[in-house]
Amino acid sequence: MDKLQIFQAMATDIARGPVEFSSGARQALGLRSALADPSCHTSKAAQLIAAEPVLAARVVAMANSLAYNPQQREIHDLPTAVARLGFATLRSLCMALFTKRLTDPSLPLDIQQMADQLWQHTTQVAALARVIARRVTHVDPEAALFAGVLHEVAGFYLLNRAPRHPGILAGDVSVWHEEGESLVGTALLAALDLPAGVREAMALYWQGYLTMPPCSLGDTLLLAEQIAPIASPLHLDDSTYKLPSNPAQLDCLVGDQMLSDILAEAAEEVTSLHQALVF
Repeated sequence: MDKLQIFQAMATDIARGPVEFSSGARQALGLRSALADPSCHTSKAAQLIAAEPVLAARVVAMANSLAYNPQQREIHDLPTAVARLGFATLRSLCMALFTKRLTDPSLPLDIQQMADQLWQHTTQVAALARVIARRVTHVDPEAALFAGVLHEVAGFYLLNRAPRHPGILAGDVSVWHEEGESLVGTALLAALDLPAGVREAMALYWQGYLTMPPCSLGDTLLLAEQIAPIASPLHLDDSTYKLPSNPAQLDCLVGDQMLSDILAEAAEEVTSLHQALVF
């Protein structure tokens, strides 16, 4: 069975269901569902999050990041952090935790190292996407954050199942980007019942065609992907990737300011968001 056939089989298995997730990943999904319940109020949300100490720490860190705390009024209690962030951001953090827990810690060391790099890349893209959405593309920043933490969900799924398919990570990765990532990712997003807008943005991301100047949620993801300092380990050898290889080629006029100047001004905000997202 060649690589494309393996990716097709993965997508078919996901669509057929039920999808195999670790207990930790399932807990993160359950928490996201609980937070989506209209009857869930702030104090209840704080109680739910407190049961996940790792997530609770990230909620407080995110609430104190420059993006959500521009006045730099530091807080330390979970209920206040929950109130400051709002439910959309809380659900994004749940999905970040879900994404992080997709890979089994018992995986071989080389795959664990790839997963660690992919996680660093994911958190950078998510942080950049929120800032780019707010200052460049003017789409919903929280939707951009949500899409950012999920944009490599198919990659994490692939890494977790790689030991079942020896050689799947070796050699040319172009098949993954040309068809595999979209096949597996589309099936996963459907299984997770994500909003239509996020699915559409992800479809544009997988196509890899960036509009300049960027204007959509899909463009936001693609631009964040291209300028993230740490690359995805699943992209490194892909000569068919459609974005410019030199980030300077992406510079353009946004309103009356150059994109590079906007991103330079927002560098501290991006750094604080990235640090808050790293579980």
